[in-house]
Order: sequence, then structure tokens, then C-alpha cells
Amino acid sequence: MSDRDTTFGVYIHWPFCAQKCPYCDFNSHVRFKGWDEARFLAAYKREIDWVAEHIGPRTVTSIFFGGGTPSLMQADTVAAIIEHIGKRWGIAGQAEITLEANPGSVEAGRFRGFREAGVNRVSIGVQSLRDEELRKLGRIHSVAEAKAALEIARGTFERFSFDLIYARPGQTADDWRVELAEALDLAGDHLSLYQLTIEPDTPYAALHAAGKLVIPDDHDASALYEITEEMTGKRGLAAYEVSNYARPGSESRHNLLYWRYGEYAGIGPGAHGRILIEKSRTATVAERNPEEWAARVEEAGHGFTEMTKLARAEQADEMLLMGLRLSEGIDLGQLAELGGARPSAAAIAELESLGLLQSARQSSATPGDWRRNELDDIVLCAGPGLAPEKIVLGPDRIRVTPEGRLVLNAVVAKLSKCFQPAERMDKLRAAS
Repeated sequence: MSDRDTTFGVYIHWPFCAQKCPYCDFNSHVRFKGWDEARFLAAYKREIDWVAEHIGPRTVTSIFFGGGTPSLMQADTVAAIIEHIGKRWGIAGQAEITLEANPGSVEAGRFRGFREAGVNRVSIGVQSLRDEELRKLGRIHSVAEAKAALEIARGTFERFSFDLIYARPGQTADDWRVELAEALDLAGDHLSLYQLTIEPDTPYAALHAAGKLVIPDDHDASALYEITEEMTGKRGLAAYEVSNYARPGSESRHNLLYWRYGEYAGIGPGAHGRILIEKSRTATVAERNPEEWAARVEEAGHGFTEMTKLARAEQADEMLLMGLRLSEGIDLGQLAELGGARPSAAAIAELESLGLLQSARQSSATPGDWRRNELDDIVLCAGPGLAPEKIVLGPDRIRVTPEGRLVLNAVVAKLSKCFQPAERMDKLRAAS
């Protein structure tokens, strides 16, 4: 949370994919006849201009090209967008610039082009190291292509990461141990490991509702999560967020900006942003359809369908939801400053007694924790390539335990329902 007021990120959403995966609910679209890339580049630039005119000067500390499949973009398009961001705001010397890629769209020349465009970190959607599982997930690449893409990334970029999906239908604990061990052998300094979830309005949701797709139940999924925590920890990849693991100093700076509730501009079809307009935190949501978004930008200068000034209570809820995803947790003093409220002491104590939450009153891990070392000092990422900061859990900081992560939504809901005005809480604390 230490850099919440000094960072600014730009998220660029590229909405096109070669094929839509059956589990995916992201804003992605297939255009078999292609797309007018020059038109979209002009629209990205114009929406960046609109945001810059309304929020004023900033120094960009991270840029993230997400999708969709941004690796389908031309390198010249990526370079032009980065150049335009630098022209409007300026880019910090150590800025992290990430581009998501699918293995099927990876080749050495294309990656060299992205590197020359300014990208210094790539995130590759491997998803599985089993060809049969890739076919079930609707992926169009092979394991061999994924491994080749990782080798190209390792030799091209300063940093790289890749994603895997686990808790897949029929996956056993032994299956995951073997596959994860292979993944760790291939990994660099960062891994994203996601449990498969059934998202509404996807083909997987229809199959699941019909009983034709059965995923591991909560008990089995929890066991797979514990295996994930154990094996990544032994390889030196700390669980700094619910689904993200990194060597100290190699955390995703852009994603930390989201989870620390910093300011970022969301540019492109379906993109979300949190920007400060006249000192008011404003939530922006863009039109999802790519062509309709471009038309809106051409007409109005931006493609936003929603621009909402967030009340302090709404900001407190969002900060709580995002911050508790992190192993470092949140500072209740900063939460009170931003949202004017803090969870009641009784609610915090109750969650502590259940082993789901940790505060300064607990100086070590709860007996039985399978990641005791994770609950010693909190590690704060100081930036890519920089040594992390270590701080002792302060009197105003809370975070979920590993067990609490398994029921994170319930923990957040409990704390949110027990918000009390910060002034009243401060008086109670002073009296005690």
C-alpha cells in the first residue's frame, strides 16, 4: 500500500482472439475476416488523449496490454501506443510494460518486435502442460508450442510469467503435483496459477448445469490449493496474492497497483479504470463491442458507457476487496482515510479466532498452518528488480491467512457488513 499515491498505470484492452475458449468470460471476440488495426490504433490514441485531458499530468509506472490476445497485434501498433502514452504523460525509467501472449501466436521475430517496441515483460497463457487437457480447454496450441514460446520469452524479455489452470475436471492431487513440478522447472521469476471457475454465460456453464462437466468439489479444490502453496514455496516463489507467485522483487507491479487500490486508466473495448477527476475517484467502464467502442471514440473522444464518482463507502469496499487478496493485507488507517470507515474490532477478533484473519495481535502463524513462514514478516514489493521491503505486521494492518484465502469472499463480506465510522472507532480505541 506504500506506493498507492505515487503510481499510475495504463491498461490497454485488445479484444480479439483467434478462438474463444469455452471457460472464458473475458471481453474477447473472434473476427475471422480480421480487423481494421489502423482504426483501432487511432481510437486508442484518442481515448488516451481524452483521459489525459481530464486527469492532468501523471508519470506512468506500468502499462499492461491485456485481452483478448494482444500478441495478435502488430509490433508497430504496440510501439505507437507506448509512444503515445509517453507523449501524454511520461513513462518512468523503470516502468513495467507487460504484454499477454498465447503460445500459438508466438514466434521469435514477433517477440523481438514487441521487445523493440518497449515491452519488457510478457505473460504467456499456457494453461496446461497436457495436450489432452488443452484440447478440453479449447486451446489451439500444443504443449510443445507452449514450451517453445517460454524459451523464446526467456531469451527475449527481462522478465516473463505464464498461467496454468488447475482443479480441472477429473484432475487428482497426484496429477497436479506432477504437472506443477514440470511447470516449476520451466518457470522464471513469476507464475499465475488459477483454479478453474465456472463463469456465467459460457459454454462451460451450460455443460456444468447439464451435469456434463464436473469439477473438483470445495474439499478437493482446497487440497489442490494447499499443494500449490507448498510446492511453489519450496521453489522460492512466494504467494503474494491469491493466485500469483513470485520471487521477492519480481511481483507484477501493474497488478499490485490494482490490488493496492491505486489509480489506473482503462483504455479499449470493455476496459475498466479508476481515475481521479477533480480529486474524485471515478470508475470508468467502456463499451464492450469493439466496433461500437471505436465508433463511440470517433464521435465523442472516448468509449465509456459508465463514469461513476465513487462514494467513500464504495471506495472502502473496493479497497477491502482488492487489498485482502494480497499476502501483505491492508492498512486499516489508510482504509479509514480513504473510506471514512473501518471494520469493527469484534468482527476482526471473530475472524482471527476462526483462523481466517491475522492482525498484530497474532505474532506468528496459527497452529496447523501449512505455510507458517508466510505469516512472519510482510513483504512489500518495492518494484521490479528491486529488493522488497520487509515490515512487521503493524497495529493497524490485517490480512487473511492461507485458510482465509479459500473463503476470501466470505471474509470480505463479514468485514464490510461490520464497517463503522472511523471517528467512532478511533474514540473507542483511545478510550481503551
